[in-house]
Amino acid sequence: MSSFSFDVAHLLAGSLVLMSFALIYQDRLTALINVFALHAVVLALSVAWQAHVQAKPELYITAVIALAFKGLLIPAALHRIIRRLGIHREIENVVGVGPTMLAGIGLVALALVVMLRVTPAEDPLAREDLAFALSVILLGLLMMVTRRNAVSLVIGFMSLENGLVLAATGAKGMPLVVEISVAFSILIAFIVIGVFLFRIRERFETVDVEALDAFRVQRR
Repeated sequence: MSSFSFDVAHLLAGSLVLMSFALIYQDRLTALINVFALHAVVLALSVAWQAHVQAKPELYITAVIALAFKGLLIPAALHRIIRRLGIHREIENVVGVGPTMLAGIGLVALALVVMLRVTPAEDPLAREDLAFALSVILLGLLMMVTRRNAVSLVIGFMSLENGLVLAATGAKGMPLVVEISVAFSILIAFIVIGVFLFRIRERFETVDVEALDAFRVQRR
């Protein structure tokens, strides 16, 4: 593998980690959805480059699926949902943005140290892509535990899944049928979550998940 191919692969994988930090930094829903769309575009570019480097044309289909579903279809649907729900406002955080970003830096450092130490015999590109992928997964989890808004939890979950796709492609690809089934599973889950969001809004006049906790306490 040429150094140019190696550098481009690292640039794209590293950019996905930066996009994950950008997701954590956002405090408005519209901006959060737009950054998630960019997150998916970077993932699609990374997968397409891996298809070129590994000479696996089937990964181009994986890249197209990521771009179509997560870069275009789901962000457009989320924008439509928040317009219909009337929730153009700031996102409630459990922890402030500053401490969350510092925690994210710590998680990325942990992912790099752990992954590079446990895979010393692997191909260098695969090792470091796996480290970046683990970073994206951990940042997605961090986003899910530090946000109260249900829409932001959905985006955190989908960004986590982007990290899983990056890990699978970096580790010499995944079967195409698996990626197609994952894409349709994500789409079906998104439809269910959309219905769930409308029901929350109808019942509680908010999509803040803290309202669900308060209601559960009252029922007890």
